[in-house]
Amino acid sequence: MPNLKSLAKDTAIYGLSSIVARFINYLLVPIQTARFAASGGEYGVITNVYAYVSILIILLTFGMETTFFRFMNREGERPEAIYSTTLRMLATTSLLSIAVVMLLLQPIAGAIGYGDHPEYVAVMYVTVAIDAFTAIPFAYLRYQHKPLKFAALKIINILLNITLNVLYLIVLPALQWNPFGIYDSQFTLDVAFVFYINLVCTVCTLLMLYKELRGIRFGFDAAACRRMLSYTWPLLVMGVAGQLNQAASQILFPYLYDGSVAEARTQLGIYGACIKIAMIMVMITQAFRFAYEPFVFGKSKDKDNRETYAQAMKYYFIFTLLAFLCVMGWLDLLKFVIGRSYWEGLRVVPIVMAAEIMFGVFFNLSFWYKLTDRTIWGAYFSGIGAVVLIAVDVLFIPRYGYMACAWAGFAAYGVSMLLSYFIGQRYYKVDYPLADMRTYLVLACAIFFLMMLAHSLPLWLSLTVNTVLIVLFVAVIICRDMPLSSLPVIGRKFRKS
Repeated sequence: MPNLKSLAKDTAIYGLSSIVARFINYLLVPIQTARFAASGGEYGVITNVYAYVSILIILLTFGMETTFFRFMNREGERPEAIYSTTLRMLATTSLLSIAVVMLLLQPIAGAIGYGDHPEYVAVMYVTVAIDAFTAIPFAYLRYQHKPLKFAALKIINILLNITLNVLYLIVLPALQWNPFGIYDSQFTLDVAFVFYINLVCTVCTLLMLYKELRGIRFGFDAAACRRMLSYTWPLLVMGVAGQLNQAASQILFPYLYDGSVAEARTQLGIYGACIKIAMIMVMITQAFRFAYEPFVFGKSKDKDNRETYAQAMKYYFIFTLLAFLCVMGWLDLLKFVIGRSYWEGLRVVPIVMAAEIMFGVFFNLSFWYKLTDRTIWGAYFSGIGAVVLIAVDVLFIPRYGYMACAWAGFAAYGVSMLLSYFIGQRYYKVDYPLADMRTYLVLACAIFFLMMLAHSLPLWLSLTVNTVLIVLFVAVIICRDMPLSSLPVIGRKFRKS
């Protein structure tokens, strides 16, 4: 239990920072969806470009975050040399790739549908290359168990982003002030400025990591580099395939949608805005991952590690189900995060959230092949999932539009999760508490069904009923798996009684 408490503490800090950062970042959604109406398709451009970015960040980091933790905790390796070598590898690949993209900018922009706006590609590629490099200093903060600094830098980045978005999308147009002539006569602003703002924030974050960047002075270990590349290349394949499960639909949609380019961007913008509401599940998974990776690799030599992994899976599953119910129960309030012109796409939210729960379970399961150095299996699972997703997209987007994107992700994560579980039990058996997890799943499904019935009631009554149902789920968690006597402060009173 002490190990789980340590994991819970770090997860809470990462989680709180992620929730705060995401909440602040959510402010971008109403700002941008209010400024760029659904019919204009600008938010569709943002959704499409960021889908490419999510793939590029995987390519440019090429699995080195996980590899970094593995080698920093490996016997016989020098941590300072591993850190310095990793920094130099990422710096080299980022700079070289920027040079290549700048030389081939026009053909690349034309190939992805932005031949008239190559600046979209240029600005976002430089941004993502810097982000890929800074992933290692951030990983180093996690390795050193400095979640507070990690969280502070992330939140500062988001606050700066929000401030600049408010300034350029709301304040200056309201004041009718046009410094540098960036607005036209109607005070509309090209969507490219969203990308420029992101670049400014990324550069500022890089500068704030100057202390961690000094670790580059320990030199380059060529032998360690070869060992790390041997370990990481399957993670690269796995990462690209896994990210395709999240981003391929947004990339493929303009090519597969049965309509004009403008209509495709409008529909994609609706989908992209609505899945922002479902991203609370991504926050939870990301917070858990930030704490879990250094925890697992640092604990890999302990005798009770498998029991700990099983319990961690259980609690992750329980609290993601709780998050699902909270979002669905209060969706009538959360929908105001996005502009009214996007509300028609809210039906994708439960599907996308369920898919993200399965992705989180898949992530938890992934440690059997990472700890046994069988990372190629991760590439297989993610690759098969990507094939499933692309097949569903190709077959059903022309007929069902963005609903096919939501179900494609659901199918892809489901297949990857099941494959990882059944094959993993052969190589690295972990006795997961499946009966307990099944009980919570059935209860959550029943509550979700009741919430859907309550949706027809008046708003105040629907929210009241849903809140009672959520409290009921929490009560079951406390009674079954978190007795009050085990809680800090409160628990002392119960133990005395």
